[in-house]
Amino acid sequence: MNILISNDDGVFAPGILAAKQAVEDLANITVVAPDKNNSSIGRRITLFKHLKINQCSLEDGSSAYSVTGSPADAVIVGVDYLMEEKPDLVITGVNQGINISCDITSSGTVCAALEAVSLGIPAIAVSLFMDPKTSFKQDENGEWYVDYDFTLTKKVLHDLVLKIKNEGFPDSIDLFNLNVPSNYDSEEVKITKLSPKMLDKKVIDNTNEEKEELFNYSLDENQESDDLIMITSTLVQEYDEDTDGYALIVEKRPSLTPLSVNMTCKDLKDW
Repeated sequence: MNILISNDDGVFAPGILAAKQAVEDLANITVVAPDKNNSSIGRRITLFKHLKINQCSLEDGSSAYSVTGSPADAVIVGVDYLMEEKPDLVITGVNQGINISCDITSSGTVCAALEAVSLGIPAIAVSLFMDPKTSFKQDENGEWYVDYDFTLTKKVLHDLVLKIKNEGFPDSIDLFNLNVPSNYDSEEVKITKLSPKMLDKKVIDNTNEEKEELFNYSLDENQESDDLIMITSTLVQEYDEDTDGYALIVEKRPSLTPLSVNMTCKDLKDW
């Protein structure tokens, strides 16, 4: 079995090494990922522009490739250029964050998996939902750091890939969207459907009460804060019981959502 692993957080993000470690006993692994963070970039593809490929080493010393492009670019380059044989499976992640609901179309992680499907390869998009109460910690000097606990994510991903290796992908399913909570009450995976929405979004300007906190970001050259707006978001907290959001946030258990790329709605007879 040959597996291509990519992500949207960049080739040196800890999640991509976790994905590799989760399945390296099951397959030959090739890692190709963007050279830097490309979160929330969707399925952008860099056409007719030069891309640079660099061979690099992950933290465990294993070889990987970085691409000066998007997550979808990295998948295309891996499949069509770097790998000698077409992979049997593409894994994108482990994303450091949450990717649920119909908002997944903005996710670089999920859209890299969608790109794999367009190339005729089944895929798994994997994300670790980090609980801010337990994932962000302080060291003995009072400095904050992120505790990436991929233990359960690696176990679930390994078991899923093993099942796919033994039994193949289920009929009519193109990809799986897997989300695992860092702070969980149950290790049992729940098969879910997409919830309608993950983020409540709004636009603020410098007259909003949030200005002092949210506008405290470095400005681009020639920008003045008086002329700026900002799109902000908060995570939706209420979900129907059969959705990914309910499993992940309410039940605190892994959510596995089977997806089909063809979004055509076939029934219009009553319209």
